[in-house]
Amino acid sequence: MKFFKIFPVTVFLLISFHLSAQEQTKIPGGIAIAFKAGNAAELSKYMNSTVELLLIDKEDFYKKNVAEAILKDFFNSYPTKDFIIRFQGAKNDLQYAIGNLKTERGDFRVYFLLKKVGQELLIQQIRIEIENGK
Repeated sequence: MKFFKIFPVTVFLLISFHLSAQEQTKIPGGIAIAFKAGNAAELSKYMNSTVELLLIDKEDFYKKNVAEAILKDFFNSYPTKDFIIRFQGAKNDLQYAIGNLKTERGDFRVYFLLKKVGQELLIQQIRIEIENGK
């Protein structure tokens, strides 16, 4: 009989914990919109002052304005068709997401890492790799 009294409370606590964990791993929607539109200027609004870019032939830490220019060149060379976040998660004070970017010239896997800076969640790293097998 005790089981039937404790079970609903346990289920409620597990569901509450799961929902609060999902809220903590919510990547700002504007990032996905900026990738989908191929809009480097909009994407830069979510970047920290220095960003690590790992992009086809470039790999370094760049100031925000330089990273924006590099991404603008990328989006000009690879016009976007679609972007979908496939997975997102969190570990400690970092959040991350993995997505698929479809362009007119091929598909890419996109990884980005965000860190809370003050009250904002800002991009620390963006990695864009050619999708395997495509």
